[in-house]
Amino acid sequence: MSKNPEPVKMIVLGATSSIAMATMRLYAKRGAHLYLVARSEEKLSLVAADVQVRGAAAVHTCVVDLDKTEYHPAFLQDAHEKLQGIDVALIAYGVLGDQAAAEQDYRVAEQVMRTNFLSAVSLVTWLANYFASRKSGTIAAISSVAGDRGRKTNYVYGTSKAALSVFLQGVRNRVDRLGVNVITIKPGFVATPMTAHLPGGILFATPEKIASGIARAIDRRRDVVYLPGFWRWIMAVLRAVPESVFKRLNV
Repeated sequence: MSKNPEPVKMIVLGATSSIAMATMRLYAKRGAHLYLVARSEEKLSLVAADVQVRGAAAVHTCVVDLDKTEYHPAFLQDAHEKLQGIDVALIAYGVLGDQAAAEQDYRVAEQVMRTNFLSAVSLVTWLANYFASRKSGTIAAISSVAGDRGRKTNYVYGTSKAALSVFLQGVRNRVDRLGVNVITIKPGFVATPMTAHLPGGILFATPEKIASGIARAIDRRRDVVYLPGFWRWIMAVLRAVPESVFKRLNV
């Protein structure tokens, strides 16, 4: 990671996720000013103490359920005031959901959409307008390779991430010319509590590896990144399979 002339002022949404924690540790070493948002006060306190010890110049916290979009403007404004301006926003939360249950009950599917997509739309809308008014800033949001093609094993989760990716693409098209960088981060399998029930394998990456890729993407003002990079080629192959063939595959 390259040295920045001034410490970054970063808000992290979903600060207790494994990927968020690994990313914040990298920025703590830079002496970043951090504003951490999560719904578990106990976990958030531990994360805040961890990054403080690792070198963060300032750490502020906010306990809130991010599904409750009515609270978003208040804590985002508070982050602006506490940090004295926001440089980077990392959106790093989400749920895998229960695919089998969602197939039978719309309400289960709706909750996945609310958490992974609709709540992120609320945050990105506010942040995009905030950064556009300042003519600078970065929004880095974690989507997923699962959004690149619908598969029977996780299409509810994949749909929520596909929607997020398209939304970010549109926002990027609107605000890039105003000096705002919008990054869509597409990890593949990551060894986190969310995927603990899945069998591991060589395709699984550590949160630390993903975090390094996120930091590079922010530094280099990338648009879309697959992490690790080989997922770009895996998904290119999957997208190229004709639907008449793909619908018969057991994936």
